[in-house]
Amino acid sequence: MKYLYPPPRLTAPVSLQGMLRDDVLARAGHSYGKSYADVVRAVARHFPHPPDLVAYPSTESELVSVLDWCASSNIAIVPYGGGTSVVGGVETDIGEGYRGCVTIDLSYLDKVVEVDTTSLSALIQAGATGPAIDAQLSKYGLTLRHYPQSFEFSTLGGWIATRAAGHYATVYTHIDEMVESLRVISPSGIVETRRLPASGAGPSPDRFFIGSEGTLGIITEAWMRVQRKPTYRVSRGVFFDNFNEGVECVKELAQSGLYPTNCRLLDPGEALLSGSGDGMKAVLILGFESADHRVEAVMSRGMEICAAHGGSLTESVGSRNGVSVTEISSSADVDSRSVSKWKDSFIRAPYLRDELVLMGIIVETFETAVTWDHFDELDEAVIKAVRGAFAYATGSKGWITRRFTHIYPDGPAVYYTVVAPGRAGAELEQWRTIKQAASEAVLANFGTITHHHAVGRDHRRWYELERPYLFAEILAAAKKVLDPGWVMNPGVLIEQPKNYGALSIVEH
Repeated sequence: MKYLYPPPRLTAPVSLQGMLRDDVLARAGHSYGKSYADVVRAVARHFPHPPDLVAYPSTESELVSVLDWCASSNIAIVPYGGGTSVVGGVETDIGEGYRGCVTIDLSYLDKVVEVDTTSLSALIQAGATGPAIDAQLSKYGLTLRHYPQSFEFSTLGGWIATRAAGHYATVYTHIDEMVESLRVISPSGIVETRRLPASGAGPSPDRFFIGSEGTLGIITEAWMRVQRKPTYRVSRGVFFDNFNEGVECVKELAQSGLYPTNCRLLDPGEALLSGSGDGMKAVLILGFESADHRVEAVMSRGMEICAAHGGSLTESVGSRNGVSVTEISSSADVDSRSVSKWKDSFIRAPYLRDELVLMGIIVETFETAVTWDHFDELDEAVIKAVRGAFAYATGSKGWITRRFTHIYPDGPAVYYTVVAPGRAGAELEQWRTIKQAASEAVLANFGTITHHHAVGRDHRRWYELERPYLFAEILAAAKKVLDPGWVMNPGVLIEQPKNYGALSIVEH
């Protein structure tokens, strides 16, 4: 069977042609992100709405030229960092009313421009990936210390635009806390905030653009708070007879003021999936680190809290003659095995997901955050809703596991993994049924639609229910000021007025 791509609808001005591409590889590669639905469609070679052109600006002035052309010509713009969105944030199905769509790839803006070792901060371009940032900062013995699961491919601009969360469980978890100032290019002009350690001068302009997902402008660079590389580390793998014991332990840890760098609680199924346990016990991966002082003392207190809630350095390792056997290893052996297995799984998970998709398996993850007083009801409702969706969508049972990825004194961030058999040709319909059931259960039980995956197009309908009505009006008003043609990432965060693009061309 021959698969065809729609031909480009746009011809770039001569002055911009050096940075624009319209070949199939560039257009197909920028059509989707990395969600389950994106992978399924890409594997099927289904690309009905590729971008017409892909721009690769290498300077801010080149970016401004592309933005000006698109904004004045009613051409939709989709900013693209590493393309790791799992919520439709970089998809180029932009709807009606536009002459075409241009994806702007920032991968050439990838430098650490300046490092202030006195204030421990660095000016970094938005297209820099996690490894590129680490490599450039390591010359100074510094690190941004932000490690999302997509670290290898995602970019600083993408992290800021989506309010990304990294691997660390407490304190500097979200990228928000690391932003000192930023620079944004919008169709209406440039916004550059003042570099300050803190300010009480009105609503924060930084916070206004953090999480805007490319709808208000394109972040080109930011001053970021950096840290000295940690030199003291300690980790433990702690086992609980059931998940609820682990929940109570983690709540106390979150409220203790110890601030662990890692506090991942895996239910028995999640522990089995990651190789951190045998599926019989919940596992807590607890870690502390510092660039300044030894951390054994805080780990000792953390282990006292774990022991008070039934946690131990023991794990079931199999059976003999049909009888379960529990082996008590040295703590070093247990820690090394469970912690290292979890770390390996954390890195390999996205690649394993893609392999399962090729085998026809539905694999989805969704995450939320909720206060401790509502966790039990949310967790019960989500699991019940997803299992009901399994029966309806697949006609058989699936597998749902969960873990805590981040903890706060007032509640956990919960991450669910869903695995279910797919039916050839119906995988996307099945996926939507499961996702809808989970999302509705989250919103109905006091959770947020996303803790760190962002809104994109996939979550927008539930985000609209979560946010206050007047805030939606404020956001739309701000977009009209910064993006009067409504060309920036249409369909993300807020719904564009019908025929807005077609009408705005007359105004220009």
